[in-house]
Amino acid sequence: MFGEKGPSGGSFRLSSVVPAPVEGVFSWHERPGALERLTPPWEQLEVLQSPGGLREGAEALLRLRLGPLRLRWKARHTDYDPPAFFADEQVSGPFAFWRHEHRFDPAGPRATRMTDLIRYRLPGPAGMHQVLEPLVAARLKRTFQYRHETLRHDMACIGRYGGRPLRIAVTGSGGVIGSRLIPFLTTAGHQVARLVRRRPHPGRNEVFWDPYAGILDTDALGPVDAVIHLAGDPIGKGRWTEEKRTRMLESRTLPTRFLAERMASLERPPRVFLSASAIGVYGHRGDQVLVETDPPGRDFLSSICRRWEAEASAFSSAGRLVLLRIGIALTPRGGALAELLPVFRCGAGVVFGSGRQFWSWIHVDDVVGAIYHALWTESLHGPVNLTAPEPVRQEDFSCSLARLLRRPVGLRVPEAVLSGCMGDKGREILLAGTRVFPRRLLATGYRFRYPSLEGALAALLGRC
Repeated sequence: MFGEKGPSGGSFRLSSVVPAPVEGVFSWHERPGALERLTPPWEQLEVLQSPGGLREGAEALLRLRLGPLRLRWKARHTDYDPPAFFADEQVSGPFAFWRHEHRFDPAGPRATRMTDLIRYRLPGPAGMHQVLEPLVAARLKRTFQYRHETLRHDMACIGRYGGRPLRIAVTGSGGVIGSRLIPFLTTAGHQVARLVRRRPHPGRNEVFWDPYAGILDTDALGPVDAVIHLAGDPIGKGRWTEEKRTRMLESRTLPTRFLAERMASLERPPRVFLSASAIGVYGHRGDQVLVETDPPGRDFLSSICRRWEAEASAFSSAGRLVLLRIGIALTPRGGALAELLPVFRCGAGVVFGSGRQFWSWIHVDDVVGAIYHALWTESLHGPVNLTAPEPVRQEDFSCSLARLLRRPVGLRVPEAVLSGCMGDKGREILLAGTRVFPRRLLATGYRFRYPSLEGALAALLGRC
């Protein structure tokens, strides 16, 4: 039921069935990362302070952007009755009043009916409420449909792989993929040790490392079951000067070699080492369908990826090594989509060069899902393509994005202009065609949440 009104304000209710027992669904909400995991990617919402549990008195602090405004929202948990119920109320924020009740009822032996009930009052004069009410109701509907769908998918994924709780070391935890992966791992019940190159913050399970100085605090790290290595200087940011090229290479090869060797040398090495790579390893190959057994290309990005993967091989004698060849990871919070959105929203869709080059994309949640699949699938080792099964031509990508944003596709940037302005970066990122197929993921039973581009973009932008 949406937009249900009460005498003192508005209310909203959404109920759905989650494929997991009540105790499991409630525990998921209690774990670190639940709030981050439930925040839609299109929302300009930042979690400044997680509640650290659901018990009465626990508080969360959020920063919300509404157009040019930046507002802080502080919420406090006021009721706690596990595993059936908890509630939180706004302490300060954009509403005159806000109370959110979460109810969990059995819906069979291994299913839960989850209900969100929100009661609120809008701020400002009553005359403004008629204008704001439909906007608030529509926003709540989009947000909570996303939250329920994400929870259903996550619980199904966790149940599919099962397994005991693991201790996992992760590098690049603040990046586009790491910031999405870690909340998934922690809500799944795993303990994540974040490897950071600054002084660790107390209570955040952070471990200091400096791969360039050969330092890793193994005492603080302790035994780990798995390593997920995602760190590397962003390829898409800045001009490819000689200094940038050196940084792109060294930020991948030196840390990877150090971490792989150090993990392999432990008395009890982790059973699996998942090391990021990229589909750039294949280079510009036109319309050729590329799978994991195809040879690498010959351009600059290919050479970086070859050396990147070669350095990770230092772990192969100690355990299972998986090389994650990640495609264009889509999220409005970073990477290619985040850079394209302002251009499209300001006027028109952009086509680069002929637009016939293939872009091998993947929704960021499928990157997370594929990494989790690789973590548990013993038969997976060596290179694994992390791309959706339906790559598209760049012009078709622009048309799909423009259609969702209700913009025309009216700006075509000639190849000569891109090459002149951006040099090799323009040629190897925007103009190169790489038609990649995730053969090993599909052969081992991975189920894509977003196999088609239209569905992925709609989910990311809240246009379902």
